[in-house]
Amino acid sequence: MNSQHPVIIIGAGPIGLAAAAQLIERGQDVRILEAGDSAGAAMGEWGHIKLFSTWRYNIDAAARRLLETRVPGYDGGWQAPRETRLPTGAEMVDEYLEPLAAHPALAGRISYGHHVTNVSRIDEDGAGVDKTRTAGRGESLFLVRADTAAGPRDMVARAVIDASGTWNTPNPVGRSGIEAIGESEARAAGVVTSPLPDVLGAERERFAGKTVLVLGAGHSAANTLISLGRLRQQEPGTTVLWGLRGTANPVRLYGGGAADELPARGQLGSSLRRLVENGDITIVENVAVASMEQGEQLLLNLADGRSLAADLVVPATGFRPDLAPLAELRLGLDPDVEAPRALGPLIDPEFHSCGTVEAHGERVLAHPEQGFYIVGMKSYGRAPTFLMATGYEQVRSIAAALAGDRAAADAVELELPETGVCSTDLAGSCDAPAAAPASAAGGCGAEPEPTGCGAEPAPVAESGCCGTPEPVTIGFATGTLHGFKELATEGS
Repeated sequence: MNSQHPVIIIGAGPIGLAAAAQLIERGQDVRILEAGDSAGAAMGEWGHIKLFSTWRYNIDAAARRLLETRVPGYDGGWQAPRETRLPTGAEMVDEYLEPLAAHPALAGRISYGHHVTNVSRIDEDGAGVDKTRTAGRGESLFLVRADTAAGPRDMVARAVIDASGTWNTPNPVGRSGIEAIGESEARAAGVVTSPLPDVLGAERERFAGKTVLVLGAGHSAANTLISLGRLRQQEPGTTVLWGLRGTANPVRLYGGGAADELPARGQLGSSLRRLVENGDITIVENVAVASMEQGEQLLLNLADGRSLAADLVVPATGFRPDLAPLAELRLGLDPDVEAPRALGPLIDPEFHSCGTVEAHGERVLAHPEQGFYIVGMKSYGRAPTFLMATGYEQVRSIAAALAGDRAAADAVELELPETGVCSTDLAGSCDAPAAAPASAAGGCGAEPEPTGCGAEPAPVAESGCCGTPEPVTIGFATGTLHGFKELATEGS
């Protein structure tokens, strides 16, 4: 493969920038294509959310070394955040990703406003190599096309690392993995909101006094439910409904609580449970949405013939990878979770939690398309078990392989937390941005933030671990609402 061409990285989020730092440290040429107008653009969309893990575990090792390296004629003045502090998404961008992207070693290699639409292959003479051509395929170059403000642009690469994530491809609200009839119109009208709205901040007036239905059973749903529950305490006219796609199962809905090895994550479940038991949140079971009708309120028609009315619907239903730009590549994907074929069985949410996923690197992530890799959240397809530290180890291994260091590429190590939140009966898809520690020590340190580990922590983000567990209800409040039968109380 022609070493005169760069490795193209798709996405300037935490994993994409870490991949670039790892490659640059090994003397490799890289080019980063970011669809947004700044580094960490997707993370900035949920900047109000606090992560489960402290700064100590959210900075890639090669990226840290780059930021701490003085460059002749440049002193960025970067100061590492206090390791024991729990950052928000906005702080991750402001204090880490933007300084990293502005470093002279990276700044000139990033192209913003470049939305990748196609990845294919060409030979040395520029002739096309589509999906059907086998001869010389492994030695051919990659052709990457991106939409830009100046129009479509083609670029050539010797390898491609797709770290574009899944934030922009949420799962539909409708049943069976497809949009409900009328769902796209409801999204366009804003009645179906973003997956992580800023309920207590910028969007407070939008939600106050409204009937809000939150769909989903993962940590994204929990974040929004906690915020809405607190909003209801301040604005009693607010009605909060928690829609579960199945029936309540009294095992793991509220996570590990005090037993969770990440205290901030354990507090999430404990706070949610209190709000449900106090009646600030009402649970509704078997919410399989067949269609939506807009009127004074949004009417959701369910598969069992019931209807549910709400002013706003928060779709905390997970995410899925966008594979359309990769249609001309030979991908080896697990048919169930849409992860690389060798990785699928290691992360299948029906059998694995974040604490049982084996360390994995370049060999596991490889596709039949030599030189192409999917990393980060997107590499896990529809599985909700991703950890940010996993992504950092992925790109470290891939960078070593692309630099010809096979031994380093194969020497993968990763200590993952086994916590009360991580269950083995997960269902659904990843339902939030990725960020989590590499070990169980990522909770509150010697200097915890008051809102991170206190009795009433600020909402914390789904850190890529155990994103969509099967719902389990323990001691939820009873009540009759919108025509639903009274919900039975189950003791703990």
